[in-house]
Amino acid sequence: MINMFDLYTDYLQVSLGQVTATGLSKIMDNAFSHDQVTRMLTQINCDSKALWLNVKPLVREHETEDGCLIFDDSLSHKPYTDENDIVCWHFDHVSGKNVKGINILTTFYHTQAGDQPLKIPVAFDIVAKYPYSCDIATQKVRRKSPVTKNEIMRSQIATAIQNTIKFSYVLADSWFSSAENMKFIHDKKKYFIFDLKSNRLAIIGDRSKSQWQNINKLDLQPWTPTRVWLKDVELEILLIKQVFTNKDGSTGTRYLASNNLNLTSDDFSNIYKKRWSVEEYHKSFKQNAGLSKSPTRTVQTQAAHIFASIIGYVKFERYKFSTKLNHFALKSKLYFNAVKSAFSELEKIKSQHAAWMQIHAAA
Repeated sequence: MINMFDLYTDYLQVSLGQVTATGLSKIMDNAFSHDQVTRMLTQINCDSKALWLNVKPLVREHETEDGCLIFDDSLSHKPYTDENDIVCWHFDHVSGKNVKGINILTTFYHTQAGDQPLKIPVAFDIVAKYPYSCDIATQKVRRKSPVTKNEIMRSQIATAIQNTIKFSYVLADSWFSSAENMKFIHDKKKYFIFDLKSNRLAIIGDRSKSQWQNINKLDLQPWTPTRVWLKDVELEILLIKQVFTNKDGSTGTRYLASNNLNLTSDDFSNIYKKRWSVEEYHKSFKQNAGLSKSPTRTVQTQAAHIFASIIGYVKFERYKFSTKLNHFALKSKLYFNAVKSAFSELEKIKSQHAAWMQIHAAA
């Protein structure tokens, strides 16, 4: 029996352009109709539970106690798609403005048991915004999500613990560095390393004095972990000021905070650099697994396509261990063989054309 979803995720991996139900049907020599593909997308379960069932064996094979859960969201731009509960307006940190698209929050797992790390999503949520009011003057319906990204993050952490995923650290940028998130993670007996904005209020020493300052005003020595108190966080925090020299000679500063008071400067750097793997994930499942290349129109089929793209990424991650090739090298290999096959087909067409020209000339 044909596993149509499996074929669809394979199709996303090999495709270089738009991915459609009709396109998959044609590739399979019409072994099934495009309506059957569309029907599959309308019926497939496409939530975090389905993702966990898919990736669980891979996680169990590679997980380690010092694994990291990494949180970040990604925006798939949909400027020409009709607005609905998931295709709506979100703030884009890259462009610095609101754009129309689909916002996905991912729990990303980084662990290393052998010579290669496992970098894989273990949960995801598509941020849905529902109509809640209408501006009488402009006749525009406003949309709002019933839950915040921080609430979704805490729910995903709780689910990861319920699924007994082995991890010690939660890593995230300043968007997720709220006091509530810090206390939640600490209460779960896990560690966090969060990036902090420079205007976060803190104090060194006796927190009862309440002489709060922006952390960029504190007397912090670069690359020296220092114990501080953050405002509204009833935990002693280890803070480090990291100063970098950019290629143009300018300097940049980053502040990292953790509830592990025993971290060294090298520990901060070595652990937090794993957060970059979630950016690699966003790039791969967008470029290698066709995230933004589907013309699906309904909430269900759009969500199903996103789920299929995530599974496409997971497949590349599986193949990485046997081929020793990264996702982009695997995609390049597929592309090379596709071009090679196309070149061979073109040679046949040229020979056919030459034979036709000879017959035409003789006539």
